[in-house]
Amino acid sequence: MFKPNTYKGTRVFISGHTGFKGAWLAFWLNILGARVKGYALEPYTNPSLYNILDLENTIESEIGNILNSDKLNKSIRDFQPDIIFHLAAQPLVRQSYIDPVNTYETNVIGTLNVLEAARKCKSIKAFVNITTDKCYENIEKDYAYKETDKMGGYDMYSSSKACSEILSASYRNSFLKENGFLLATVRAGNVIGGGDWSNDRLVPDCIKAITTDKEIIIRSPKSVRPWQHVLEPLSGYLALGEQLLNGNKEFAQGYNFGPENTSVLTVEDIVKLVIKYYGQGNVVIKPDTNFHEACLLMLDITKAKTELNWHPKYNAEQAIEKTISWYKNYYSNTDMKIFTSKQIEEYM
Repeated sequence: MFKPNTYKGTRVFISGHTGFKGAWLAFWLNILGARVKGYALEPYTNPSLYNILDLENTIESEIGNILNSDKLNKSIRDFQPDIIFHLAAQPLVRQSYIDPVNTYETNVIGTLNVLEAARKCKSIKAFVNITTDKCYENIEKDYAYKETDKMGGYDMYSSSKACSEILSASYRNSFLKENGFLLATVRAGNVIGGGDWSNDRLVPDCIKAITTDKEIIIRSPKSVRPWQHVLEPLSGYLALGEQLLNGNKEFAQGYNFGPENTSVLTVEDIVKLVIKYYGQGNVVIKPDTNFHEACLLMLDITKAKTELNWHPKYNAEQAIEKTISWYKNYYSNTDMKIFTSKQIEEYM
């Protein structure tokens, strides 16, 4: 775990702060006393965690596209950050089948734009590029992927994130060896938590179905994934960022963040837990053969444990319980800024 005072007064730039993970990260850093600036497109869901947490008035927020290099350069240059957390992305597998060009432009060229803007800003000491567990070439065997395994990706989203990983390694070698900022990449499994209303994500789809009295439809009930609460990988990103800010060059590399093996469950198991903690819901299985989806995906988190002293705190059932509690409170008109703060405080 990182030291909470590490980020007090630190200038943190977050790309993608209007998304689910980005909003949680921005809100947490604000609690820690950081000066935070976010740069992203408008929230793409309604409701959105960004609006629920009133981040527009809580942190410095700029609406912009990472493909607009001039605007992005000015945003970073004007803010003069100490560290960048790069989360802006096209994050959905199914969307990458619909719009592969935008997926690649955003996830590869967009990442390059952020790296280039960072290189031109001399205040930056550290850069954390958030990719995905899907960046590995998935052989779909009973095997947990290590950071040294081959990058790949069957679908356009996964392969674009593998390209982002390769780009980061190449960029580090090409431009950052002498007096550059420290660049690391992070890969996390399936992340759940309150405030996610994205399409084609299991728990948000469950919540949408339950709150509208519809059936929960799942397409791959036996697919196995590493399920973790959003605060788990974010704590890892912050722990890694701490090391980079302290100038520890040996941490400028890739890291996996995921749950323990006991929290690697099937899609069907997760839906049953959602129904258990919400107290209602019916599930229907409707296979979708129109696109490929990996059946088995696991991460080896030994490196993060041994080098960063990072350990997951919640198992899958606890992660589901925390997530469903958030949504039930939201739909009961609870003050979600206070409730979200409490969940962060409980985790820390």
